[in-house]
Amino acid sequence: MILYIWRHPKPIATNGLCIGQTDIKVDRRKLKRLANKIQRFVRLHQLPKVIWVSPLQRSLKVGELLAQRGFQYQIAPELAEIDFGAWDGKFWAQIEKQHIDKWCNNFTDYAPDNGESLQQLFNRAESWLEKIAVEQKGHPVLVIGHAGWINAAKIIAAGQKVPNLAIDWPRSVTYLSLNRINISPK
Repeated sequence: MILYIWRHPKPIATNGLCIGQTDIKVDRRKLKRLANKIQRFVRLHQLPKVIWVSPLQRSLKVGELLAQRGFQYQIAPELAEIDFGAWDGKFWAQIEKQHIDKWCNNFTDYAPDNGESLQQLFNRAESWLEKIAVEQKGHPVLVIGHAGWINAAKIIAAGQKVPNLAIDWPRSVTYLSLNRINISPK
């Protein structure tokens, strides 16, 4: 199965913030810009007008705009960004250095209070990818996602392990960028 996944538009006023599942607004023009890109891509490649979105408005709102243009959108909670728990929505500078150090040194399994670990994000992403691959029977799948989730999906598709150190985590994908990921059924 081929997964075409676009990263959502850049949210408003997030510089320096730890953003996972904090539901932050996006400028409507940026939402439309991504919807236009996706619509052109689907028309060019003659793909079905069905797209999966996370429940976070930076993804969901693009799906809603596409629905006004004849698309069907499906909301999948499994597509949400990693949950940073007590850190979510705070400035990185406000998070105690010792907690960030613990996270960086045990990147796979450390979870902020009331949050999820990277391993939990990977489990969630892998479970959804396996389920959707079976449901779609090899047909292409369109998604609007989040940087952490997209990186997790790329690592899973490459058959690699969850990084244990923060230094091994790939750079974030660019806002509005399209990522093509080949998912092999298990």
